[in-house]
Parts: sequence; C-alpha cells; structure tokens
Amino acid sequence: MKTLTDHLAQYAAYHRDPRNLLSHFIGIPLIVIAVAVLLSRPGAQVFGLWLSPVVPVALLASSFYLRLDLRFGLLMTAVLALCVWGGAKLAQQTTAVWLSAGVGLFVVGWIIQFVGHYFEGRKPAFVDDLVGLIIGPLFVAAELGFMLGLRQPVRQAIEARVGPVRLRQRPVDA
Repeated sequence: MKTLTDHLAQYAAYHRDPRNLLSHFIGIPLIVIAVAVLLSRPGAQVFGLWLSPVVPVALLASSFYLRLDLRFGLLMTAVLALCVWGGAKLAQQTTAVWLSAGVGLFVVGWIIQFVGHYFEGRKPAFVDDLVGLIIGPLFVAAELGFMLGLRQPVRQAIEARVGPVRLRQRPVDA
C-alpha cells in the first residue's frame, strides 16, 4: 500500500501553480459537500440518525484516511462527519432544495477545479489515477496544515519528490 507521502506527492505533482491550489481550496470542499448531499437520499431516520448511502461511503473514506495517517485521518473523519450531517439536513428538505443544492455545488465545484487546472496547464490527477478523487480532499487538508506550519517533515518529503509550489505562475498563453 502506498504511504501518505506517496499519495500526496503523486497528487501534488499536478498542483504546483498557486492559482490551481487556490481553486482546490474552494472547489474540492464544494464537491465533497455536494457528494454528501446527493448521497443523502434515499435515507431514513433510525434512532435519531439519518442513515443513507453517504454513511458507508464516508466510513470507507474515513478508514482509508485513518490507515494512511492517524492525525490527518482524524481530521478528515471530522470533516466528513460534518459533511454527512449537512447532507442529511439538505436531504430532508424538498426534492427541489436537495437536488438544486447538490447538483449546483457539484457543478460549481468542478468548474472551479477545471479553471485551476487551466492555470496549471495540466489535467487533473484523477484522469491518470482514480484514487486522486479520494486524495483530493486529503491534499487540501494537508496543504492547509502545511500553510499553518504543521507536518513540515511530510511537506519536505513531498517537495523533495515534486518540488515546491511555484512562486511565479506559468503564463496562461504558454
């Protein structure tokens, strides 16, 4: 199994332009919330909890993150729990509210992602490896941690493989 550094370095190779990174800080959370919303139906209230297809998906994702790294795994589990909670709240609204929120967030999130990759000049990581779809949210969490000065040995290991985020952006016309 690949390590945390392996996964993050592979994903980071597609994300060295700061404008692309910024787009991911917006687009990926929107997409994760959208998926939680859309997978929150059908569902049912059981012992005060809303159970729907999003629950096993979130549990599988959380177990994947926890196996990679305990600290990031706990953070991602908390984030996913909030997304599941929010998705359940929207799923219990009218079909129009649920569907427009889920589809709207999903479409806007992906548009923002593709704009970022235009600046990067490179296709999204998931095109070459579907695991990139689950690594994306972890990558955003890790990059935020790095910006806050946390987990610097992980950051250094990633940058040793793929280089730092570029300070100068690639010209759009190039």
